Amino acid sequence: MTVVKTLDLTKDYAVNGITVNALRGVSLSFEAGEFAAVAGPSGSGKSTFLHLVGCLDVPTAGTVAVGGTDIANLSRKDLALLRRRSIGFIFQAYNLIPVLTSLENVSLPLILLGKSPGEARAEAERALAEVGLGDMARRRPKEMSGGQQQRVAIARALVKKPALILADEPTANLDSKTGREVLELMLDLNRREGTTFLFSTHDRMVMEFARRLVELRDGRIESETLR
Repeated sequence: MTVVKTLDLTKDYAVNGITVNALRGVSLSFEAGEFAAVAGPSGSGKSTFLHLVGCLDVPTAGTVAVGGTDIANLSRKDLALLRRRSIGFIFQAYNLIPVLTSLENVSLPLILLGKSPGEARAEAERALAEVGLGDMARRRPKEMSGGQQQRVAIARALVKKPALILADEPTANLDSKTGREVLELMLDLNRREGTTFLFSTHDRMVMEFARRLVELRDGRIESETLR
């Protein structure tokens, strides 16, 4: 099953009156269960690509389909609903809510989907246990290391069982040992759960873990490697 498909995807930005071509006609598709990375130097368009696939932005031209749904046909409300139901996000800055505990951070996406507090709590506890943090449910982000916070972010992304998880530079704020541990965890979850992972990165270690690597340069596909 195709989880994401883009066709001639183009994104332009106006910066100080100058048009910047962030993406220039990128056509890609990703199937269920892939563990793939979009890589390239700063300014290559990799983060822009992830933002478009994640329905956080809209293309200038071309199409993005998530789970067979063309996002161009969706209202802002429907885009938010698609993100909430079908896509999990993992960010380099973790983006945890500092005043909430780990358990509350992981429960929140389920509460937003309409689950009861008790059901959300039980599922969040299972997700935290799955990433090895079952004993840290009551800790707040400031009480955890960077690697532990990223594991909470992974649990938060996984808890609603999305078809797609987008990870934008997930190892950028981690040392190499912790980064490798986080990647090994995500690869294990990918193999066990069949969840599609799509990374944007310039980290060589993430590229080595990816089973499919798409390299962008100046907004275009430069190369593609399957492993």
